[in-house]
Amino acid sequence: MKAKHILVVIAGALLTLTSCVKDLETLPLNEWDKTAETVYGNEKEPYVQGLARLYFNFVTNDTTDLLVSDGGASELIRSFWSCQEVSTDEAKVAWGDAWCNAINNNAWDDSENDMVYAVFVRTLQGITLVNEYLLQTAPEKLANRGVSEELAAEIEGFRAEARFLRAYFYWMAMDVFGDVPFTTEDSPFGAEAPKQKPRKEVYQFIVKELTELAADGSAMPEAKSIRPRADKGSVLGLLARVYLNAEVYTGTPAWTECKAVCEDIFSLGYALSPNYEHLFRGDNGENPAAYNEFLFYAPYDWNYAQSWGGGTFLTCAAINSNELTEDLGDGTFSSRIGAGGGWLGLHVHEQFVNTHFNPTNVTWGEDGTCTIADKRGAYAFITARRTKGDFTELLNTFMEGYGCWKFNNIPSYENGLEYWQRTKNVDRSTDIDYPLIRLGEIYLIYAEACSRLGQGSTAQGKMNELAERTGVAAMTVPTAWSNEAMKLFREERARELYWEGHRRTDLIRYNCFTSAEYVWPFKGGDVKGKAFEDYKKLFAIPSSQILANPDLKNPEGY
Repeated sequence: MKAKHILVVIAGALLTLTSCVKDLETLPLNEWDKTAETVYGNEKEPYVQGLARLYFNFVTNDTTDLLVSDGGASELIRSFWSCQEVSTDEAKVAWGDAWCNAINNNAWDDSENDMVYAVFVRTLQGITLVNEYLLQTAPEKLANRGVSEELAAEIEGFRAEARFLRAYFYWMAMDVFGDVPFTTEDSPFGAEAPKQKPRKEVYQFIVKELTELAADGSAMPEAKSIRPRADKGSVLGLLARVYLNAEVYTGTPAWTECKAVCEDIFSLGYALSPNYEHLFRGDNGENPAAYNEFLFYAPYDWNYAQSWGGGTFLTCAAINSNELTEDLGDGTFSSRIGAGGGWLGLHVHEQFVNTHFNPTNVTWGEDGTCTIADKRGAYAFITARRTKGDFTELLNTFMEGYGCWKFNNIPSYENGLEYWQRTKNVDRSTDIDYPLIRLGEIYLIYAEACSRLGQGSTAQGKMNELAERTGVAAMTVPTAWSNEAMKLFREERARELYWEGHRRTDLIRYNCFTSAEYVWPFKGGDVKGKAFEDYKKLFAIPSSQILANPDLKNPEGY
């Protein structure tokens, strides 16, 4: 069995097992013995299972500890993606759920919102689980249980992975909410509710953790050595992203540090996939040409780790049932996207495609087509069976505007006919691993840091490499930062990273999220787009969580 499958099998086995966010003293690994002290012993397996549960927090749909109207929407990656993308120009959703209207139109407030709620609870749940894991794997506890020196050394590596995952959860929470409840393994568990820590201090904690993990050559596994688990490349990738947004998080930029971390990553042996499309296909976790670009990713597998989020959400929510297959007219069918259900949800307004990909020869309807020179958009944006439409509202307008088929469950080595003949797939789950950090993002981070430092030409080679797979000319990296430089990066990051969960954070960094500097249809609740309140650069902590912990305060404005 592949190493990937070993991890997700363990995680999948834990799907029905729960851990109460409020009970920091337990780690339930089975139904008959729930205290961590008796679960862990001197054998390796329980420690692996505990670690797998931490990774599983990205993809779980278990709602034992959540109160949501749609359990499938409770997954962390799906909820974070929705906050990051649906609130911007990159995606809109045609469903009638209350959260959709609020995020589509930047109309959220401090009332309960399923997506925002799931991000808050899942990230804090993950942090809680990590804290407990670190408590139970402390060296003195291992010694008391009779754990061998050899196993204790291996568990030290597990602890490093856990600390990285906690940093990732804290980054997600800090990015979305600003000031967040803060605990570590050293917190006084059970004595009082977690105190809220200022965003700047959370940033400082994340940076300290990541720099320590990157510097510790004995604990954090080497890059690409334990896929899909986190390694040194994952640590540096997250650190580069955090430094990229340092000025937003703290008021003080960290461009020099950001540039240096990217240069450290370039020495670790990652490589750009020669084919952009293959990064988002059903075999991206098995195709080395694709996964060698991934610094950190969430594994999904039809047989071993199914979820209503990740690649399944991003394929099924972007199609109609009549788009699943094509009748070839001779009794055979060809699969279009390799998924078995159309959810009629996610689509893209013409403004985004026109602005960033300059389509030509655009026609709409049953045989609609468009021509896009940039390979990153040429395969993904669909006008067939779609209508141009007025786009005067969003509810039940799924077939208006562009379809986005960036994520496709058909493996890179098969066409649609071969896939259908092999699978006759009618299941809605996919095999698409979700890239959380990849080298293409790091190249763009590096180029921006260099430009901000007045050293844009230093990064031109990296941008040329990115352009080799696009079919269009490389962006010239500005030698100094300006409004025009900002616009170039805002548009190039949209082309490279659309639908990967970066857009809201990027627009905030460029002062384009709430301002009139850049508008898109439905921004601020206006069909043509308008500026909206600055305090909405942060989401409100869900009201239910403030009722549970009155010490929590929302950003000013809510």
